[in-house]
Amino acid sequence: MSDRDRPLAGIVLRIASGVLFAAMLVCVKWVSDEVPLGQVVFYRSAFALLPIVLFLAWRREFPAGLATRRPLGHLLRSSLGAASMFATFAALARLPVAEATLLAQLAPVLMAIGGVVLLGERFTPSRALALVLAVGGVAVLVVPDIGNADKAGQLSGYALGVLGASLTAAALVTVRRISRTEGAGAIAFYFVLACTLAGLATLPLGWVALPTQTLTLLILAGLLGGAAHICMTLALRFAEVSRLAPFEYIALVWPVLADLWLFGQPLSSGFLLALPLLLGGAALAAMEGRRLGWPRRRSPPEKD
Repeated sequence: MSDRDRPLAGIVLRIASGVLFAAMLVCVKWVSDEVPLGQVVFYRSAFALLPIVLFLAWRREFPAGLATRRPLGHLLRSSLGAASMFATFAALARLPVAEATLLAQLAPVLMAIGGVVLLGERFTPSRALALVLAVGGVAVLVVPDIGNADKAGQLSGYALGVLGASLTAAALVTVRRISRTEGAGAIAFYFVLACTLAGLATLPLGWVALPTQTLTLLILAGLLGGAAHICMTLALRFAEVSRLAPFEYIALVWPVLADLWLFGQPLSSGFLLALPLLLGGAALAAMEGRRLGWPRRRSPPEKD
């Protein structure tokens, strides 16, 4: 059996990446009320560098694998990704973990539309239906709370979640452009480095002293985020995307359980109605991407 034909290992690693990513979001959610956004982004990114660098060194891609012929492409991709992380974490501070994670599923749909607008790809019926389902999902999640003054923070969370997904989609469209010459390791490294620097730039705005427990959670968020990316990278190395596709949506189970068990937040009716619509749109967009041969093996979807 070849290194690229180990489907069971790929499935296990894909599930593990979902668990690790959900655990990272839980850590960020837990500290979001007491730690400024930029400080959270800094710790999440700085400590993600450690497992990523160790992984690249293990694969003998560090530092040689960081050489690039597309520095401006990395700058654009990393800037979009960093902005997406800020928006996503801001949404997470205002929303349940499950709802913030569900809104992130807009990214593949918006990426498919971005391919039409920016890359001249065809606007197929599959893309049209994916867009309709995604818009419908966002509508049933958001519309019931419009005009409710008590839900103003939640509505801003929805807006930030959609913004984060839009920026992620734009970043992934950029990845599609640069992945023809750039490796996944370099793309991941420069993204995390850019997020670290962007978070550090907020230091003059005022950071807070961190109690031991809060500092531990922030460091853990970074380590978990880096490990989640590594597991995703290895999963895509060991198994085809088509075999892993069903397990991508299992990853939403863990944020749901976190809301129920850790934060005591029941699932809203809007979430339950939006769930099949948004996941259906994401699934259609993902299948369209595989048909068009998007370079997902070399550059897996980035996790905030």
